[in-house]
Amino acid sequence: MTSPRQGEIHRVTKETDVFVRIDLDGKGVCKINTGIPFLDHMLQQISSHGLFDLEVTANGDTHIDDHHTNEDVGIAFGQALSKALGNRSGIFRFGHFMAPLDEALIQVVLDCSGRPHLAYGLKIPVEKVGSYDTELVKEFFGAVVNNSGLTLHIRQIEGSNAHHIIEACFKSFSRALRMAVEYDQRRNGSIPSSKGVLEQAG
Repeated sequence: MTSPRQGEIHRVTKETDVFVRIDLDGKGVCKINTGIPFLDHMLQQISSHGLFDLEVTANGDTHIDDHHTNEDVGIAFGQALSKALGNRSGIFRFGHFMAPLDEALIQVVLDCSGRPHLAYGLKIPVEKVGSYDTELVKEFFGAVVNNSGLTLHIRQIEGSNAHHIIEACFKSFSRALRMAVEYDQRRNGSIPSSKGVLEQAG
């Protein structure tokens, strides 16, 4: 590991203004303010359990609803992650984790493949957690996947409480991502693919 693995994106549209900075080799320091409190809480899980330094700020049309801001934060996060990964040399590439939160148990398996794909299996029993529309969880991860080049599988093993299901999902994602992006010393900086190349999203 010879260079900082950091990515920074500032994305501005007529609907949102989003800034994301990520350091894959951080200590879990986070500064989050998206204007969506529940999303802030979930992004804090990614930083804390993935040990990524993460800064996210967003101003959006949340007076309409949270959809645009939620999705655009996912887009910018995915783009920043892709920048930080670069050509993905030397990493483990694959990651998996199962996280419990009380009655909920969520499995996440991912591949930093450069090929975006989301297989989403959460069954969230209510439409809202506080003021947050629970359908936005899938929208967030879809945006991340499409802009980072992750293959991402999310499976719900158990769970009846919506907050627990979603939080366990973000915790599982953070630990699986941490596993995938860490350096494999035996690989000695080579590309983790029999083709010798991994496509870089964006």
